[in-house]
Amino acid sequence: MNAPQGDTPQDLTGLTVVDTEGSKVGTVQQVYRDDATNAPEWITVRTGLFGMREAFVPLAGARRAGGELHVPYAKETIKKAPRIDTDGHLDPSEEAELYRHYGTGRPGDPAPAPGPDPSRTEPTDRP
Repeated sequence: MNAPQGDTPQDLTGLTVVDTEGSKVGTVQQVYRDDATNAPEWITVRTGLFGMREAFVPLAGARRAGGELHVPYAKETIKKAPRIDTDGHLDPSEEAELYRHYGTGRPGDPAPAPGPDPSRTEPTDRP
């Protein structure tokens, strides 16, 4: 996964984050790099009425347009992201929790095999 074309992590800080509906979510605060590849993988976005909360958002699928960074997630999804401390390193269990929240996998990982369809239930007792 790379930062949006032509950008460095420093270029992303301060951009306005816009969701899939075109709504402003907040402002990019920090860029987190992958431990193995050193490529930018996550951003934190300051959200909320007073900008008191930072939420992690994956950079995969993001694109820059002027002073905005468009991400492929809804504002509500971002606001409901798990609360994880933004003062240090993102450990693998926290990263896995975030990927589950966003319904994605780690860039480069094979797609997970689909599980059973919860809307189809088979009776367990057969005559």
